[in-house]
Amino acid sequence: MLREERHMSENAIEAVNLTKTFSGGKVAVSSLDLGIPKGTVYGLMGRNGSGKSTAIRLLLGLLKADSGSARILGHDLWQAPRPIRSRVGYVPQQPQLPGWMNLRDLSRYVSHLYPSWDQKLFETAAERWDLPLLEPVGRMSIGEQRKSAVVLALAPEPEVLLLDEPTAGLDTIAKRAFVNLLVEMLADRPSTTIVLSTHEIGDLGRLANVVGVMDRGRLVLSHEVEELQQTMRKVQIIYPNDSDAQSLRLPGLIRQETVGSVVTAVCRLANDQQLDFLRHEPGVRVEVFPMGIEDIFVEVFDSVESTLLQDARN
Repeated sequence: MLREERHMSENAIEAVNLTKTFSGGKVAVSSLDLGIPKGTVYGLMGRNGSGKSTAIRLLLGLLKADSGSARILGHDLWQAPRPIRSRVGYVPQQPQLPGWMNLRDLSRYVSHLYPSWDQKLFETAAERWDLPLLEPVGRMSIGEQRKSAVVLALAPEPEVLLLDEPTAGLDTIAKRAFVNLLVEMLADRPSTTIVLSTHEIGDLGRLANVVGVMDRGRLVLSHEVEELQQTMRKVQIIYPNDSDAQSLRLPGLIRQETVGSVVTAVCRLANDQQLDFLRHEPGVRVEVFPMGIEDIFVEVFDSVESTLLQDARN
C-alpha cells in the first residue's frame, strides 16, 4: 500500500486501462495506460482523430470512461470537488468564451473562481499578445480568442495544465510568443505539469521533456526527449562499390536509404562504438551526425506511422 501511495504521489497524471467508445462502436481511447510525473512537460503527438482530445477530456472528468481509471493530482476529476478542480487548467481545441464580455471583465470574473490568480501574469501575457482588453470577445479574431483562453488558463497558476492544440489558428510570431511565455512560466514554476497535445511537431521543440505518440486511441510510444537526443543519430556510410551497400544492416535502424554506394540512415545508437564493425572494413567511410530535436520528433513519428501501416497490411 505504501508503495502504491508513493507511486501515485510521484505522478501528477495517471491513467490505467482507460477506454472510451462512442455511439456507433467507434473506439476513441483504447486501454490507455499513462503516468506523467510532477513537473513534466508531456508532448502528446498524433494525427487528427488519434484520440488525443478524448483522452484529455477523460483525464479532466469531462467525459465518463467506459472502463479504467484516470486521476490528476491523485483525484478522479469526474467526481472531485471544486477546490481540487481549481488546481487544474485546461484550454480545449475550440475554446468557447462568452462573446458579450470583454477580456478585462472576463478576467475579473474568472479570477473569483480560483484561490490563486496572478494578475501580473495575466496582464503581461495579454500585453505581449496585443490582446484588446476592452473589446467584446465575440468581436475578436479566432486567433485572439485562442490566445485569450490560454492567458486565462495560465493566470490561476495551475499545478497541472492541459493544452489541446493550443497554437491552432496562431501565426508564426504568435506561436513563438506562446512558447516563450510557457518557457518563462516553467522557469518560475518548475513543479507545474503540462500536457501539450498537438500534431504540430515544432510546438514541442523547446517545451517537452517527454513525448508520446497516440494512434487509434492507443499510446503506441513514450520516450524521454533527453534520451532520444542522446541516442538518435543520422549516419552516412560510403562503400567502395555498390554491391556491399545493398546488404548493409545497421543496429537500431529507424530509416535507411541506399543510392549506389552511399547509405544514409537514421538509427538509435547506445554509443558510437556500435558502428566500429563498419570502420574496420577496408575503404568504408563512416560519418555520424547529431540531430535537431524537431528532426528527431519527425523521425520518431514517421517510424511509428510506418510500423502501424505495415502491421495493418499484415
